[in-house]
Amino acid sequence: MKIILIGLLVVGTLFGADVVKVSEQFLQSQKCKSCHLPIVKEWEQSWHAKSHYANDEYFRATIDYVSRKTRKSLNGVKVECATCHNPRISVTSTDIDYEIMSVMELDKGSEVSNAIQSDAINEGINCVVCHNIDSIHEERDESVRGIHRIEWTKSGTMTGPYDDAKSPYHKVEHRDFMEKDSDQLCFVCHANDKSHKGLVFTNMQGEYKKSEKGCTDCHMGSQKMGVATTLKIDNGKAKERKIRTHKFAGGHVAGMWKDALNIELSQSGDSVVVTIANPQPHNIPSGFGARELILEISYKSGLKELKNQSISLTNHYTSKRNKPTIPHLAVASTKDASIPANGTKILKVPTEAGATSVEAKLYYRLVNDEVRSLLELKDDIWSQKSFITSQILKLK
Repeated sequence: MKIILIGLLVVGTLFGADVVKVSEQFLQSQKCKSCHLPIVKEWEQSWHAKSHYANDEYFRATIDYVSRKTRKSLNGVKVECATCHNPRISVTSTDIDYEIMSVMELDKGSEVSNAIQSDAINEGINCVVCHNIDSIHEERDESVRGIHRIEWTKSGTMTGPYDDAKSPYHKVEHRDFMEKDSDQLCFVCHANDKSHKGLVFTNMQGEYKKSEKGCTDCHMGSQKMGVATTLKIDNGKAKERKIRTHKFAGGHVAGMWKDALNIELSQSGDSVVVTIANPQPHNIPSGFGARELILEISYKSGLKELKNQSISLTNHYTSKRNKPTIPHLAVASTKDASIPANGTKILKVPTEAGATSVEAKLYYRLVNDEVRSLLELKDDIWSQKSFITSQILKLK
């Protein structure tokens, strides 16, 4: 039977975006260190550097879960997710022929198997992902993301924000999306996420409110004088320029959350009104469907605590059988619990008899209890709370 199948499945049809092979000298970030050491060291601390099955527990657990529940091969799901997580992969889609090969354990040494194990993708979003993008197809449908939304430069041509950059080791070309229109670059991947059942569970580009503050201002920091390259190209010295950090700080960095939202408390009869204001240009939480805000409310009489309660602001997802599931497999979700960009959310909670004051503390968490349990996530970072802000109100 296997012999017959081998004859029928010579090579399953593999299709998708055009792939540009990266020359060995540009393949991994280690090769960039000789000229761009400070930037590469910053990138190594980022989650872009972890954007790979072997390096990110949440990503790995999600792929395993989707593969198990959909009965699609593990490699097939990896290729699908590589659209954004590993865009330099040499295979951008698989078909039913490959799935049969995988079930029959005939895929060893196949094009898909080799692509999954390639050194070209084991660093996730590395230098030759962002800096090898030639053009971005904004005109394409918003569901077309990642590798399917861009065109690559030829190997050995790097794109960047400077129009006077030069290097003896590779060609350098300026692109506006590297600085003036950097939101366009971010939204290649950080835009909308859709489940296998067609449910859009995150649409960051759709919710984004254009303002003076762009993606890079928060996630790469303000521009500071420094060197993009240590090459002595400016009269025997490294050229100083305005640069941004490449740590790509996000929801996983606790310091990002301090005062990211504001709280106001007021009393209305027997209730306390909690107004949460979001001055940021995108919804919070956003980015992934299972993120969560936690509002902790404490009622006190003097110094004595009478009661405390915790309110979770997160989305919950259900499968076609109406059972809890992860966002990537959901057919439906609860009403969006996020605070809209440049908007507010108002909550009303009853006061406690005898209380003379109430304190509200707001926290952020990367993954809510439900999804963390479904994926069996172990690392402490998924359950840790990041403090945002607090407010105290004296009750009448």
